[in-house]
Amino acid sequence: MSPAPMPAITAFYAGITALLLVVLGLRVSVWRRRSGVGIGDGGHRELTRAIRVHANLSEWAWPVLLLLLLAELNRAPDLLLHVAGIAFVTGRVLHAVGLTSSAGVSFGRFTGIILTWTIILVLGAWDIWAFLRLVLR
Repeated sequence: MSPAPMPAITAFYAGITALLLVVLGLRVSVWRRRSGVGIGDGGHRELTRAIRVHANLSEWAWPVLLLLLLAELNRAPDLLLHVAGIAFVTGRVLHAVGLTSSAGVSFGRFTGIILTWTIILVLGAWDIWAFLRLVLR
């Protein structure tokens, strides 16, 4: 069996996710400076939402990127990896826009989390299948 390929596809989507994390982190910093709040949210709703938007991406990015990496190392089809990466990034951008505009239910928040959960389920299933494929030979 040949060695696993370098995880270039995962690296690409991890890079995009990193850029998104920095952009959302900068939004938090701008709101903190604007409102004079060093820690917490100081009771500012806009700052609270900016913090949650950034934190939400942070919370979901690591599990998805890990599952994507494992799928790539287990030779998942490139199409599956790209669809997962695009869906994840799109979902997180939609979620960020939706939560930024409203703390309530919104198209962006709903669609973003559905895309994220779907990608987690699909990649998780792929990774389990990759394991079973090896042990059931």
